[in-house]
Amino acid sequence: MTTAPVPDPPGEDVDRELTVDALAARVGVTVRNVRAYSARGLLPPPRMVGRTGYYGREHVARLLLVREMLAEGYSLAMIERTLAAAPPTASSATLALHRALLAPWLPPEPELTTGAELAARAGVPENPEIVDQLVALGVVERLDDGGLRVLDPALLTAGLQVVELGVSPEELIAAQARVNEHARQIAETYVQMFLRSGWQEVVGSGEAPQQLERIQAVVTRLQPAAAQALLAAFRTEMAAAVEGAVETVLSRLEGE
Repeated sequence: MTTAPVPDPPGEDVDRELTVDALAARVGVTVRNVRAYSARGLLPPPRMVGRTGYYGREHVARLLLVREMLAEGYSLAMIERTLAAAPPTASSATLALHRALLAPWLPPEPELTTGAELAARAGVPENPEIVDQLVALGVVERLDDGGLRVLDPALLTAGLQVVELGVSPEELIAAQARVNEHARQIAETYVQMFLRSGWQEVVGSGEAPQQLERIQAVVTRLQPAAAQALLAAFRTEMAAAVEGAVETVLSRLEGE
């Protein structure tokens, strides 16, 4: 389990190199998590001496950043995308800009639960395979203690409501995966439109840190505008789809 970071003793050289065990103890995470974050590219490679890796100040800072972003509701996948989008030598100010731009789009505060609790809420038997599918979908993450972190509680709640209508969890998860792909394409459409409007030039000119408040304001306004347009289009298409389905069902009933 995650523990509190160990403070540096008075007079200790903060620049000294650390083994993976010392790094984990310094930041307050497990060695397993350090290795997992490294495998996902969230930490720069250590300096290798034989088969032993040594970590420095930049690794401590990066690991603390990952912990902080997790606490703020970022998923590991989102952290990975954020760090991958930043230059390899990105400063803390640059990473702060990335985080600020993502903030308006973050889901609600994550919730902690268990597989048994999820099954009880859905009214179905506990099934580890369903949990695996939810993890693959990015809805939940497994914790070291065997519990689960729900990354988007609002999405989970909506899904449980659909299950109450008689849809099986497996069918819903498969449908949500297809919806996510369409949503990803729609999001990309809006982002590319945003970039063409001139924001890319602002960032490219090196003025982004100085204009952070202005960029944040624009991004924050983009969210409800895009959501409203998407919802309006969805209502129209959903009405047409439902109408077609109803007509098909009624035609079958009349033919019986």
